[in-house]
Amino acid sequence: MAKKSKIKVAETNNYIVTWLKEYAVKAKINGFVIGISGGIDSAVTSTLCAQTGLTTLCVEMPIHQEVNQMDRGKEHIEQLKKRFPNVKSTTIDLTSVFETFKKEVSASENESNHDISLANTRARLRMTTVYYFAGIHRLLVAGTGNKVEDFGVGFYTKYGDGGVDLSPIADLMKSDVYQLSDYLEIPKSIQNAAPTDGLFGDSRTDEEQLGASYDELEWAMREVEKNKTADNFIGREKKVFEIYINLNTINQHKMKPVPVCIIPEYYKNC
Repeated sequence: MAKKSKIKVAETNNYIVTWLKEYAVKAKINGFVIGISGGIDSAVTSTLCAQTGLTTLCVEMPIHQEVNQMDRGKEHIEQLKKRFPNVKSTTIDLTSVFETFKKEVSASENESNHDISLANTRARLRMTTVYYFAGIHRLLVAGTGNKVEDFGVGFYTKYGDGGVDLSPIADLMKSDVYQLSDYLEIPKSIQNAAPTDGLFGDSRTDEEQLGASYDELEWAMREVEKNKTADNFIGREKKVFEIYINLNTINQHKMKPVPVCIIPEYYKNC
């Protein structure tokens, strides 16, 4: 597969920070709130927001979270607060809220999509929480999705981690985010950790869920942009390409605007 692209990290960093600050100032907002997962995307996003000098609130929201994920999140927040006086943090344990919800919908436990629906509920509870803080502190919710997740395979929860006010890294591939993370001195524990959405309360990785690595999916995304088809490839490349096409197809409902039923004028002018 083709080599990964490289970005001009310093210039890209400065461009995003300027974009964030200008957007917030124009909106007359105090700063940003970011959900911290212990992963690379939220670490990079929060560091970019912190560089604006505006209030940057990092929120940890564990729900039966793996200890190592929480530890990485705490490590990141602590080093970020030492580097930037405008960074604040809070931890809201949503485990009991989640358990109450599960109890109320327990009649659905035997349905085939129960597990994935509960996983998405975790993301939606977190979205509700960050918007609570956004409301009381006049902050913007900064999204943490990258390009291959947001516009390639749709690997996020609709109205969960996909519910944001602005997306500072959504035009960067995952590999670009890693390049920025090194420049931004993100803790090595985060840079070296296998990406995971943490929505199932276990250690399953994104690659295990997706069936391909981010490097592979980035390759497939670029090949699609060249109008290639599965017939152009064999072996692992063909398999990855098909995985990408399948995910991109079934997740279009996330990546396209909500459809609106437009009523013909004929029905409105009686």
